[in-house]
Amino acid sequence: MSSQLKPSEIVRQLSEHVIGQEDAKRTLAVAIYAHYRRMAANAAEDSVELTKSNILLIGPTGTGKTLLCETLARILDVPFVTADATSLAQTQFVGDEIEAILHRLIDRANGDIELAQRGIVFVDEVDKLKAIGGQARATSGESVQHALLKIMEGAPVRLKDGRHIDTTNVLFICGGAFVGLDHILTRTHTFGFISTTDGDDQKILERLNARVKPTDLLEFGLIPEFAGRLPIVTRLHDLSLDMLVRILTEPKNAIYRQFRAMLAADGVDLQVAPDVFRQMAELAIEYKAGARSLRGIFEEMMTDVMYAVPDNPGIRRVVIRSLFERAEIATG
Repeated sequence: MSSQLKPSEIVRQLSEHVIGQEDAKRTLAVAIYAHYRRMAANAAEDSVELTKSNILLIGPTGTGKTLLCETLARILDVPFVTADATSLAQTQFVGDEIEAILHRLIDRANGDIELAQRGIVFVDEVDKLKAIGGQARATSGESVQHALLKIMEGAPVRLKDGRHIDTTNVLFICGGAFVGLDHILTRTHTFGFISTTDGDDQKILERLNARVKPTDLLEFGLIPEFAGRLPIVTRLHDLSLDMLVRILTEPKNAIYRQFRAMLAADGVDLQVAPDVFRQMAELAIEYKAGARSLRGIFEEMMTDVMYAVPDNPGIRRVVIRSLFERAEIATG
């Protein structure tokens, strides 16, 4: 496990796979670095016990929350599992579902409990555990928060099969869109009581002003104990058109690279004009699903090409000049 990576190295490796969200990358990198330093310090004798800091990612759908966590786990070479808070809230057996999360973590570690205990769990849509329409908090949502707390706080958990897993060093990252949180921030965030001078760093003041406080999360609908277990909060922002274009082409596993490699294996050179990526990005923005919809758009564009290539061994080049025109197919 690459536990000695510096924050700058973590950000560099994240940037090979994730476009944009620089503030979130830095916050995650520092949090991860501190997490593994804490683990090492706690393993030493006579050390001051350092408490774990779980993380909350706030951002609209399709901005890269899951991708950031998946990439982070790959960089660190630790087991990673995702869970959906909405699904947890819809079941009568919350405890069983949460135990299933820990079972999956152990499975991802190929049964190695020691490795599983250093893994990462990403719980998405925790914002759906809030009260709805100003009513009292939904019992199911609040019960899920309490159930998650038991494993987020860090304690030995006895599974039904008799095995034990200690979640003390399992890092929990929660995510959600938190629609409506901005209205709370607008109302609660003012630093008028802080006297500023010309020497004050305005960027630092702006960052403090934009910070999501525990009281904001309480007003949104999280219980105090749950919000308190997520001391590190970072925000992801909507992706711009240019960022969506870069996502299609720049990351190591960009979908354009994937299809080029796939067709190159059949001796076919795939060329897509820059305007096509822009057209795809515009569609993704129209769909309001962020980067999540890009793969579907690209796959649909490639359907006719992927259908034709296996039947025509002579095809040597495919050129796509517009998303709304047929591909040019050339034989060699």
